[in-house]
Amino acid sequence: MNQIIITDSSLRDGNHAVKHIITLDQIKRYCQFADQAGIPIVEVGHGNGIGASSLLIGLSPNTDREMLTVAKENLKNSKLGIHIIPGIATIKKDVEPAIEIGVDVFRVATHCTEGTLSKSHIEYLKSKDKTVIGVLMMSALADTKTLVENAKTMQDYGADAVVIMDSTGTYLPKDVYERVSALKDGLTIDVGFHAHDNLGLATANSLTAANYGAKYIDACIRGFGAGAGNAHLEMLIPVFEKSGYELGIDFQKVIIEADKVMNYLVPSAPVSTPVNVLTGLNRLFSGFEKPIIKASKLYGIEYSSLIFELGNRKLVAGQEDLILEVAQKMKK
Repeated sequence: MNQIIITDSSLRDGNHAVKHIITLDQIKRYCQFADQAGIPIVEVGHGNGIGASSLLIGLSPNTDREMLTVAKENLKNSKLGIHIIPGIATIKKDVEPAIEIGVDVFRVATHCTEGTLSKSHIEYLKSKDKTVIGVLMMSALADTKTLVENAKTMQDYGADAVVIMDSTGTYLPKDVYERVSALKDGLTIDVGFHAHDNLGLATANSLTAANYGAKYIDACIRGFGAGAGNAHLEMLIPVFEKSGYELGIDFQKVIIEADKVMNYLVPSAPVSTPVNVLTGLNRLFSGFEKPIIKASKLYGIEYSSLIFELGNRKLVAGQEDLILEVAQKMKK
């Protein structure tokens, strides 16, 4: 059987869904469950990664140190992972403390065309003999050739694997096949895939990625994540096992917890709304849902028109402030 390594992003991507206010008690309880269920990697922190708590991006009620310390204390077998965006997270202020706390897996993420920005972070972490996974976000905004070039750049810096994120929930299975196959052919390191469910294909796309060579697959319990959410952990596990993959995760514990989390972590299970479908089709970050609705109401314009305009401008995560600006100009 083929071994797949699952990264559970519920405590990081899920933070997007609740405006980055996941509490220390929630982290503790979920990490205890994940550890007992045998989930290989548990990703924890602000939705935009370490160092991201701010008025512009979203304030967290807890520091990175507090969140990671609680997670590490409750992960005895599972590995602790973090999301790092160079330009937001600095080596001295953010990465070094994470190393001291005992983070196991460092995921260094850039926009899909800006892999060169990962150089200092990846090289520093490899100099400390850490496990480093390069991440190419918003990957639907780049063609396959560009993705492979940027993944190779991260490989050259020392990354142990490269994950591509369908941050916009845009891909069809054929798109996943094309990109993952090209990455497997072009790299000598492992490949991974992170799905969003805007078009209802997160699980199918994740399975396609695995079938064509991806080793690392991301998922969240109940799909808890930005916008339409991610691949559902409790759905992905049986689908993968029925397809002949070995995950090493206790499915019974996961399916029981999938009900329990609705009482302590997930306020409502993500569903793909018309807004999410439109952002997926227009290759816009899944987390834009709330700012788009707010701007459309404030300026009295149809959110569909706003989404098409934002898509034409190719806005990416971190440019939320421009949504209001574009809506204002459209109103005029």
